[in-house]
Amino acid sequence: MRNATSHLWSCCAIAVLATAGLATQANAVSLRVKLACSSDYRALCSQYASDSPEVRACMRAAGERLSPRCLNALIAAGEVSQEEVARRAAQAHQ
Repeated sequence: MRNATSHLWSCCAIAVLATAGLATQANAVSLRVKLACSSDYRALCSQYASDSPEVRACMRAAGERLSPRCLNALIAAGEVSQEEVARRAAQAHQ
């Protein structure tokens, strides 16, 4: 249990440090989005650097394959609108 807890804290510390270094960029993604979308990023778009225009395009292209947790964080951060999510979902079900 101690190793799992240490690993979790290490991962969180790395995420916080990485985010702090990127926060000065105008296009930086919030920590909330990074945490909520980390699994989606690894599964779908890890070939691109985080906070890059390419990863944003990849996540947009992934669309309906994104987890609800990630979508909600993206909506809350203003990266995508609820209307766009609803429109894409309707198109996917046609």
